[in-house]
Amino acid sequence: KQWYQCRVALRPGVTKFVGLEEKNKDQIKRFIRDYYDATFIEKEPFVKGWNWGSVDFAGPLMVFHNDGKPLFEVPLPDVSTATVNKNEVTVEFHQDDDTDMSLVEMRFYVPNTTNDADDIPADNFHKSVMKYADVIKATGDVIVKFEQVLLQTPRGRYDVDMYPSFLRLHGKSYDYKIPYTTMIRMFLLPHNDQRSVYFVISTDPPIRQGQTRYPHLVIQFIKDDWSDLTLELDEETIATKYEGKLQKEMAGPTYETFSKVMKFVVGQKIFVPGNFVRLFPLISSFMFLCIFLIRYLIIMPLSKFHIMANCCLADKIFNSSVRPEAKL
Repeated sequence: KQWYQCRVALRPGVTKFVGLEEKNKDQIKRFIRDYYDATFIEKEPFVKGWNWGSVDFAGPLMVFHNDGKPLFEVPLPDVSTATVNKNEVTVEFHQDDDTDMSLVEMRFYVPNTTNDADDIPADNFHKSVMKYADVIKATGDVIVKFEQVLLQTPRGRYDVDMYPSFLRLHGKSYDYKIPYTTMIRMFLLPHNDQRSVYFVISTDPPIRQGQTRYPHLVIQFIKDDWSDLTLELDEETIATKYEGKLQKEMAGPTYETFSKVMKFVVGQKIFVPGNFVRLFPLISSFMFLCIFLIRYLIIMPLSKFHIMANCCLADKIFNSSVRPEAKL
């Protein structure tokens, strides 16, 4: 039995009606002709299984076709973000955690058919997708920017922009926009070499890179790195919204200034190592070693949590109400 679908292009977007039978086709034709004075166009899909073709952007709909027949369609409001890397454009989609299976991303190779440096097909494709993509919009000016910050998870160097409502990570290949409302915990953890510090952000839902989920962002700072910051905030906003706990001009170790701004912009406390100190000969440490299966792990007792870390990266967080809260 043959089934049909009817696609209706509206101003806000596109509506599809699926599961239609042969007898419904004539009824829909007459209805559209009598009430809307519009043309009902029949199109046969391309079913040869090819993975290449041409693309048209019909408002908020991206249509792929070959030999004049449509292959598939992508509603652009379902797109959460898109990135371009040379001739490859990666399109990521909003996820529904209630479903067992969903489309995470699609990658398109856009060949460069011109020699014009100002007219690159991959960039034009990316701009057309982002025009209707449902991405987080930058509301307000950036409060402060940290350049080339080292992230261990997801690995790479990113420019970190703090906006009033979200954190933006801009890397060479990927961009992330993380709303502050998805940040459930923040930690400031010492490295066992006593030269580095990890700032860990736990998010729910986790950020995605393809099919990989990152529930924890692990940012590494060198203790000796110094920053002089100027916050793009007026004195009234600092006094009212942030209760005077931030200063327009800030200076200090980068990990301290970053942590302080994050604490008051996000509006959450930062968990740090509590009163636990393990004494070694001539050495004090906030952590101790253990063996789990065949791996060496480091456990850092905090105020309400233990951080179990592999290679000093926050890997697993679990409750342990053994000490009062410690605040930064």
